[in-house]
Amino acid sequence: MANSLEYPFGKINTETAGRWIQMPPEDDGAVWMLNLMKYKPVADYGDGTTSKISGREADDIYAPTTVLAELGATVPLFGDVTHQVTDDVAWERIGIVRYPSRASFFAMQNREDFQKQYVHKEAGMETTIVMGCLPITVADPSDAGSGPIVMRVRRFDEGATPGSDPTGVTPVAHFAVDGVILGDDRVWDDVRFDRVDEAALADLAVTEGVAEQVVVVIAPFIEDLIGSVQTGGV
Repeated sequence: MANSLEYPFGKINTETAGRWIQMPPEDDGAVWMLNLMKYKPVADYGDGTTSKISGREADDIYAPTTVLAELGATVPLFGDVTHQVTDDVAWERIGIVRYPSRASFFAMQNREDFQKQYVHKEAGMETTIVMGCLPITVADPSDAGSGPIVMRVRRFDEGATPGSDPTGVTPVAHFAVDGVILGDDRVWDDVRFDRVDEAALADLAVTEGVAEQVVVVIAPFIEDLIGSVQTGGV
C-alpha cells in the first residue's frame, strides 16, 4: 500500500496522518481515538534479555494517564475482550481516548515524557489498529442499560446502507470513522457500541450491506461513552 509506512505493530497511514496534520485549527476538534489491541505473550524490550512480564503487563506500565490529563484528553472506554464473534485477529483489549483535537494527539507523540512511557507499549504490543472516530448519535443514559458492551467496527459494501439490527440490540453510541492512523491496511466506515442480548449476538455476524466487520464483547473497566460525547461532543 503506497500510503502506509511500516511500524513495529502496524502500518502508519500517511494519507490520514497528512490530512490531519494539515487540517486548519478552525476545522479541527474533538476526536475519539479507538484502539484495538493484541499483545505479545512475553514483552520484548529489544535488549536481548528475557522479559519476565507479559505484553499485557507491559501495556499496563505504559498507561500515559498524566500526559493525557495535561493534554485535556480523557478515557471514556477501556476494557477486556471477553468474546469475539468475527475477525481473524484475536483482539484482547479495546480502549478509546477522547482528545480535544487531532493536533493534541500529534503533540502527545512529541513529548519526552510520553516517549519514555511508549517503550513499554512497543515492548508489549503485537498488533493494533488505531482510528479516529467522530460521534453520530448517543443514547440517553436512562435508555442505554448496563453491563458488557458489544463493539462493531464495520466496512460497508460500496454504495450500500447497512441493514437494521435484530431485536435485542440496545444502542449506546455510534461513531463515523474519520481515518485509520495505524493499522493493517483495512479501511473502516463506522463503529457501533451496543448492549446486546445473547440470543441476538450471533445475528450480528452477518448484516446486510456490511462487507467486513470486527464484532467483540467488552467487559469495561472504564465506560463513559455517552458522557464523553455529551460534554465534548458533536
